[in-house]
Amino acid sequence: MKLAETVTFGGSGLDRSALMRADEAGLAAALENGRGSVLPIWRGKPLMEEHAGGQRLVWLPGQHPMLADASAERLFLGNDDGALRFAADISRWQPEDLDTDQLNSFADQSLQAHPAASDGQLFRELRLAMTLLTPRDAELAATAKAMLSWHRSHRFCARCGIESRMTQAGWQRTCPDCGAHHFPRTDPVVIMLITHGNDLLLGRSPGWPEGMYSLLAGFIEPGETMEAAVRREVAEETAVKVGRVGYLASQPWPYPSSLMFGCWGEALSRDITIDPAELEDAMWISREDLAEALAGRHPTLLPARKGAIAQFLMENWLADRLD
Repeated sequence: MKLAETVTFGGSGLDRSALMRADEAGLAAALENGRGSVLPIWRGKPLMEEHAGGQRLVWLPGQHPMLADASAERLFLGNDDGALRFAADISRWQPEDLDTDQLNSFADQSLQAHPAASDGQLFRELRLAMTLLTPRDAELAATAKAMLSWHRSHRFCARCGIESRMTQAGWQRTCPDCGAHHFPRTDPVVIMLITHGNDLLLGRSPGWPEGMYSLLAGFIEPGETMEAAVRREVAEETAVKVGRVGYLASQPWPYPSSLMFGCWGEALSRDITIDPAELEDAMWISREDLAEALAGRHPTLLPARKGAIAQFLMENWLADRLD
């Protein structure tokens, strides 16, 4: 697929400078001398500000007062055209009057202002702002969010249970007791554009906003190919049989740490029997109805969120740009 790397979070060409990760002294010096800067993340939400009609990430000097709320550890993200970029988790900070219901909702629209931030600098849900960022900012934010989430959920050694420590500038955890090395987790997921003639198969999960439907998706199991996963997931969730399968594009999806493999598949059957444990509903939709939904004119159907690979694949299917 020629446009594959134009998907959100992909294709910015960030130099991740893996060879620098072992140079702790050099990276610390970069933060001291101003060559390095830090993106604060609060409960997975990057600090952003308005810029040129969209949003941009806010990068702070290493000694900024806001970072006093963070641990001493800094995650090295890479070389952003000469500027060394880091991230820090400041989730220990507690805003006043925090709306926990909104924070835990499907689409958290709440904004948090740290007392040490400048006017207009707010912690914002990445899922809602991802299309407002430049490709480079989107990749940096997704990397930071996914990696810091991994550090929070993998603090203890899986071999002996002792608390591990961050090494390799955040790209590894090492157990001080048994010496085991642990590496960031990425979960492979297939998301499927399943068609039958002029129609597309869509599903709806419980808890989604009213009227929202998207492409079917599921985790790839150990010992399974992407193609087999596509056929299995579609059959399990809808009882639709799939024949030919192909790969289209991928998207890193930091919720919390998935890599979405966008695939197409040709349905061999149309009858749907949903698995209620997986889906609330599933249906076939015509190209014409999908076009209306993506344009916001369909009376009942809402498509997947803009910026997600599901909508990216749908739009390219409508435009006959999958080759």
